[in-house]
Amino acid sequence: MSSSSKTVLATAVIAVLVAAGFGYWVGHARGPAAPPAGEQAEPLFYRHPMNPEITSDVPAKDEMGMDYVPVYAGDRPDEAPGTVRIDPVVTQNIGVRTAVAQRRDIARSIRTVGRIAYDEQRIVRLHPKTDGWIEELWVDTTGQPVEADDILLAIYSPQLVTAQQEYLVALQNLETLGSGARSLAATALERLRFLDVPAHQIDDLRETGEVKRRLHIHAPDGGVVVNVGARRGAYVTPGTELYLIADLRRVWVLVDIYQQELPWVRVGDRAEMEVVGIPGETFAGTLAYVYPYAEADTRTVKARLEFANDDLRLRPDMFVNVTVHAQAKNDVVAIPREAVIRSGVREQVFVVREPGRFEPREVRLGISSGGWTEIKSGLVPGEQVVTSAQFLIDSESKLREATAKMQEVSGDPPPR
Repeated sequence: MSSSSKTVLATAVIAVLVAAGFGYWVGHARGPAAPPAGEQAEPLFYRHPMNPEITSDVPAKDEMGMDYVPVYAGDRPDEAPGTVRIDPVVTQNIGVRTAVAQRRDIARSIRTVGRIAYDEQRIVRLHPKTDGWIEELWVDTTGQPVEADDILLAIYSPQLVTAQQEYLVALQNLETLGSGARSLAATALERLRFLDVPAHQIDDLRETGEVKRRLHIHAPDGGVVVNVGARRGAYVTPGTELYLIADLRRVWVLVDIYQQELPWVRVGDRAEMEVVGIPGETFAGTLAYVYPYAEADTRTVKARLEFANDDLRLRPDMFVNVTVHAQAKNDVVAIPREAVIRSGVREQVFVVREPGRFEPREVRLGISSGGWTEIKSGLVPGEQVVTSAQFLIDSESKLREATAKMQEVSGDPPPR
């Protein structure tokens, strides 16, 4: 037999001995149950102190010389399956502690890490409206700040030259052609505007009557140049991205939320952020969006926070530490988290029915925070639950429940 097999076998044997020993201690330390008032003093049967499955019709002793435990007719026939009764002295010796289910508010702060990103709603991708050649650049480096309506470059485009000529001809015909010329002039002017010819150059064209070889392209919004897509002398088309400009006065922060924390987060939750590169300061923001999908690699869900950045100290791709202050759940039934026994199939607690009497109760859990767990069903406020040594009680409870089921099948009287 391999060493690993021996280890598994030894662990199983020790577990069985511990459970059996506790059952013996519980059953024997409390002594024989007193016969119920008004009933015959004769017990129905006797059960083995370490194995309730073994019973006897007459008093007997086990292989260690211990007396079988008598079971009487009125010995709680209506109690729930798996109920355990322990002498108060034994209860104290094994360290059983209890707590009361109560209504309370549960709040939670979620700590996570994130990365600063551009606000996608404040990004501008600038393309020309016509083919042409770049003849001059006034903004030619990434990271350069620009204001709205700043001149970025000058472009030569035959289409723009033709559009200017058409507008001048329409203006010259105003006096001779009357209303028809006014319509043509308005159409030519509208075409120049659609091609993004700046207003000051249209005014200059009207005043001087001279066609401009180079026309300007202005910044539609202020921000920081993230990318320059063309250089002087380059031939560009409407498919060419001339500039990528981002307004950094507001930034996004993308964070990872674990699946068990999702029930807590809500749009509008308050968030605080600390940046390693800006020590000693805390930035305030809000949770703006929770993405509707999970990340395959991390099994987390992305959430988007928004932060003001008027002084431009928050830079995209910085890593940050974030605390999301989730909204509290008010007036829920809650118990200490350690009172819950999780088997993987169900969750249960042990309810104190009376001193020394513990009943297993299946419960449906809600959220957990600060050492407290919400109980959605299975308990009412004021009921007492076991918070320590419940695993010892659980082993005895399962043994009793299994024995009762087997004896129901065989027709023998159930042990108490």
